[in-house]
Amino acid sequence: MKKLSIILAALFVTLTVAAQNTQQEDPDLQYATELLKPGTPAPDLTLNDIDGKSVSLKDFIGKKVVLIFWASWCPDCRAEVPEIKAMHASVNPGEVAFVSISFDRTKEAFEKYVRENELPGVQLFDPAGKKDSAVANDFKVRWIPSLYVIDEKGNVELGTVVAGKVAQILQ
Repeated sequence: MKKLSIILAALFVTLTVAAQNTQQEDPDLQYATELLKPGTPAPDLTLNDIDGKSVSLKDFIGKKVVLIFWASWCPDCRAEVPEIKAMHASVNPGEVAFVSISFDRTKEAFEKYVRENELPGVQLFDPAGKKDSAVANDFKVRWIPSLYVIDEKGNVELGTVVAGKVAQILQ
């Protein structure tokens, strides 16, 4: 009986450590818990693009949408730019649209970063910034970068803070 107790205790410790490591390895478990869940209808949004044209999420019904919340001052956002560019280059633009929403503090900082880094897709600017953004609130964005995959009917397919998970869905 004593051996069984020791074995069970060791198993418990192993499972506890494994669970903690999983949480540390998957940032979604820490930063994406409030993002909209799969199957949820994506809220509509309307913001101006880099050229001042009004763009709505409804404009993309019929296409899968990769929706990216970011800011040029965010180191994690900047680190994901090469992966975002690679994803964009790997998809059929007739089937998948990339729509990015910047929470930059100024439109000038947003425009400069987009142009200097040749960011792909539709680039939108939210002048409210992340903290006061109705769009961020609607999409439950608490951390950037946050990314969504919205299906062709306008429903959330994935909400994540890990660009690699988006890439897996797009394959």
